[in-house]
Amino acid sequence: MPHAARPVAADAESGPHLSFKAASPVEVDAFCRAALEHGGQDNGGPGKREHYGPGYHAAFVVDPDGYRLEAHCELDNVV
Repeated sequence: MPHAARPVAADAESGPHLSFKAASPVEVDAFCRAALEHGGQDNGGPGKREHYGPGYHAAFVVDPDGYRLEAHCELDNVV
C-alpha cells in the first residue's frame, strides 16, 4: 500500500488530509455515508483509485472543519 515516506505538510488551500484504513469496501461506503450525513462534503465518492495502486478502493470527504478525510482498503484478487 502506498504511504508517504515522511509526513507531508498540509497546504493552505486544501487543509490537512487524514486517511483511515478500512477492512472492506462496505466499511469505506459506510464511512462516506456517515460523513455526508454529519455535514461532510463529497470530495470523491467510494470507488477504485488505480492511480494509488492496484486494488486501492477509497472515499474522500471534507469535514465541516475543513479536514480532508479518506477511508481506504485494498481489494483482494485484483484483475
